[in-house]
Amino acid sequence: MTSPVALQLYTVRDLTNDDFEKTVRRVAEIGYAGVETAGFPGTTPEKAARLFASLGLEVPSAHLPMPVGDHKQQALDIAGSLGIKRLVAGMGPDRFKTVDLIREACDLFNEAGAAAAKAGLSFGIHNHWWEFLTIDGRLVCDIMVEHLDPQVFFEIDIYWVQTGGADPATVVKNMGNRAPILHIKDGPCDHESPMTAVGDGRVDIPGVIAAGKPHTEWLIVEMDRCATDMMEAVRKSYTYLTENGLGKGSA
Repeated sequence: MTSPVALQLYTVRDLTNDDFEKTVRRVAEIGYAGVETAGFPGTTPEKAARLFASLGLEVPSAHLPMPVGDHKQQALDIAGSLGIKRLVAGMGPDRFKTVDLIREACDLFNEAGAAAAKAGLSFGIHNHWWEFLTIDGRLVCDIMVEHLDPQVFFEIDIYWVQTGGADPATVVKNMGNRAPILHIKDGPCDHESPMTAVGDGRVDIPGVIAAGKPHTEWLIVEMDRCATDMMEAVRKSYTYLTENGLGKGSA
């Protein structure tokens, strides 16, 4: 199974802030099969959904506030406007510094998962490097899995896994169907340096994607920052994945 390739629109946030529609059209023209949202500068979720549909772009998931507390209905309403089935969020490093804090974070993630499930959706966690540090000789992520409801999925960011010190192919393989979405990101794998187009960095992209089969439903390209022109890196990442048979585009 070759998974479709989407782009996390956070990657091109500087461009969407200037012209959301023009930027999304450029992403579609490159050939991406979908987009993952992280805000709607200059537009609304409803208008964005119509734009995506007109361009044949699927929306496999969206980064939204966790559906808990004051943000609960807002997150669920946006998910409904987009017609998505999966919403994704995460927490900062201070929430994972001790085992007790990890348990508290997982309680909140479980609450989000229950709220999503009640609305016919699923909730997932996007990781950074701090979930792959060790506490008492164990990976934070492994402690999380023990305390999370099985319905909570993971959107594994393979770059941050490697930056944290773990092997992303092993993590993805061990997660199995618990990780239906992968964030495909490449670069030098440190905390501060610019990232690269997919295929130009240190991450074993083919190995990670092979480890995810047959459970990976989407490959989502993301770059937090890049030393080269961002849209060119977006194009180069798509070309690398599709021309090497690692992912498929809209065609």
